[in-house]
Amino acid sequence: MFCYQCGRRLSKHDFCTSCRADVGLYKKVMYVSEMYYNEGLEKACVRDLTGAIVSLRHSLKFNKNNIMARNLLGLVYFEMGETVTALREWVTSKNLSPEKNIADEYIDKVQSNSARLDSINQTIKKYNRALALCSQDSRDLAVIQLKKVLSLNPRYVSAHQLLALLYMEREEWERAERELRKCLEIDRGNVQTIRYLKEVEQMLAPDEGIKPSSRHRKDDSVRYQSENEVIIQPLNVREPKRGGISTLLNIGIGLVVGLAAMYFLVVPAAESRARNEEQQTILKISNESDVKTARIQELEGQIETLKGDIESLYGEIEGYVGVDGTLQTTEILLQVAAAYVETGDDQTAAAGLADIAGRVNIEEMTEGFRRLYQSVNGVVMPKLAQSYFQEGSRLFNASSYSEAVGPLEQAVAYDEANEEALYMLAQSYRILGENEKAIAAYDKVIALFPDSWRADNSKSYRDRLAGAN
Repeated sequence: MFCYQCGRRLSKHDFCTSCRADVGLYKKVMYVSEMYYNEGLEKACVRDLTGAIVSLRHSLKFNKNNIMARNLLGLVYFEMGETVTALREWVTSKNLSPEKNIADEYIDKVQSNSARLDSINQTIKKYNRALALCSQDSRDLAVIQLKKVLSLNPRYVSAHQLLALLYMEREEWERAERELRKCLEIDRGNVQTIRYLKEVEQMLAPDEGIKPSSRHRKDDSVRYQSENEVIIQPLNVREPKRGGISTLLNIGIGLVVGLAAMYFLVVPAAESRARNEEQQTILKISNESDVKTARIQELEGQIETLKGDIESLYGEIEGYVGVDGTLQTTEILLQVAAAYVETGDDQTAAAGLADIAGRVNIEEMTEGFRRLYQSVNGVVMPKLAQSYFQEGSRLFNASSYSEAVGPLEQAVAYDEANEEALYMLAQSYRILGENEKAIAAYDKVIALFPDSWRADNSKSYRDRLAGAN
């Protein structure tokens, strides 16, 4: 574990041995994040994917930079068929840690296969279409769409659950149970699946406490009383056969009459009813097709809007964690400050501060960033200015004017309030014959220090140089 302030490895103490920062609470937060990550890993290993998602989400709440937890969360979503959500987690992980991140391999495996990407898009469209059909009470068509979804992505838990729910509504309990069992094979800890399955099992369980009624043997005879006599009539007694020709003739006449009645009465009515049913079916399908077309167009518009939002979010993330992003610039400033505290190298610190000023607008950064930048700049710049001024003054006094110009320019650049350095620079320019630069330097002396004797001398020299030009 590394210090959040200076980046050094932490010891067993509750403070950083390098920068003395208090890291007791920071350690506890990191330990809790790792604890939830381990818990999520254990649940994922036993296929409790829903429980794993909860634990990994808790881990990321404590430490959003826990790359291992974020990558595992993406794998869990991918296992449940939520490919888009998995890609979102992996892309975030890649942006937080661009180098040596296994999320690169996961993203490449998904995006390198164009057929797989197309299958994912089709899965999302068909699942959303099934939801729309459910809201329109077109449950049969929704079942067809969900079967297509599961043929493309058999591990899509939400599609299995919705299909089971539709089967439950149609009281097809065995089919619903089969779909819910598939859900449990993928995610054993899904509470919604368990609740559905419990209801299905209650409907499939036989009623208890009801004994089948005993069958009574049929009597072999029928008894009834006629006045004072009891008459017993035996059953299953065959009557003597009649003549075969008359029986066949009666059967033939009956068949002819039945066929004639069917042809003249039943068939026209059945044909008319079938035509009416066909027209109603065609009209219903046409209306549903119009509704589906309008819904598809609406969903496609929403998809385009969501794509724009995703691209915008990616841009914001890149601006925050990219090469020139806020997070990267803050990290550079922290490194410059830490290096200066450790080495005291003014030149290196000044170069780092100049690089940061070239990257971002200091006034637009956060208050903490501005305060740290101004603190380091307020310590480094005066020291550098004094060092350059001493060097330039020595060369100026030694009449090495051409060599004195460079250090004096640096001294003025780091400290514009150094009146003596600015005046020496103007004098060096004048002696070297660089009149325009000399006039500009004299003007600064006059403007910044109007009440000094150097300002009076600068006016005199400036006027002479202006007259000579």
